[in-house]
Amino acid sequence: MAMLSCAAPWELLLIPPFVYFFQMLYPFAWANDPRRRTAAAAGGCVLARRTALAAIGGFESIKGALIDDCALARRIKDLTLAGNGAVAGGGIWVGFAPGTRSIRPYEGLRSIWTMVARTAYTQLAYSPALLAGTVLALALIYLVPPAAVLALPVHGAPVPAALGLAAWAAMALSMGPTLSLYGQPRWLGAALPVAGVFYGAMTVDSGLRHWRGRGGAWKGRTHASRRALERKPPAL
Repeated sequence: MAMLSCAAPWELLLIPPFVYFFQMLYPFAWANDPRRRTAAAAGGCVLARRTALAAIGGFESIKGALIDDCALARRIKDLTLAGNGAVAGGGIWVGFAPGTRSIRPYEGLRSIWTMVARTAYTQLAYSPALLAGTVLALALIYLVPPAAVLALPVHGAPVPAALGLAAWAAMALSMGPTLSLYGQPRWLGAALPVAGVFYGAMTVDSGLRHWRGRGGAWKGRTHASRRALERKPPAL
């Protein structure tokens, strides 16, 4: 996984959490374990054996995948699970490459927002139930703890505030390794709830885009969910 640009203010707020959340969705140790089905790849820098590509049918086999890097990893990981690990070069490996750096900066919030909204609903299998559950989980994990602390003068209950502070501190500490990887001070982990709110909003927007037939925008093309396409009136 190449080191992403992390210099501008919006990058400092949202890029380390992006990497943090990616690892939550695809734990690297699980992806690299040949016995587990979890598979992941970071599209900015991928190396694959030609024998493995040929065995899965080449890029033709993933031409319909919006999250194409992880789809490629999934197909190659399947070779290992099927006992063809030698063809796949022993399986897949995903990890950080501090010496490999992306030269593409993110031009403000809109650029990062579009990147996330393009595939977030696809990651949720176009499921309204999973979308609602994800938003609820994000609110409970990243919004409730700091709200319990900051609203102490209003509710006056020290126990919920203390529990909220403990949860807030735990999430900040868990961000520490990712922030250190990007050369940022660990105290920025305290801003993770703010990033969580933004990512929740991006996920909701991703669902709305797909339902409006504008989902998966990429290089001038859109890839709406099947249900969104079915809801469109027929062309005259």
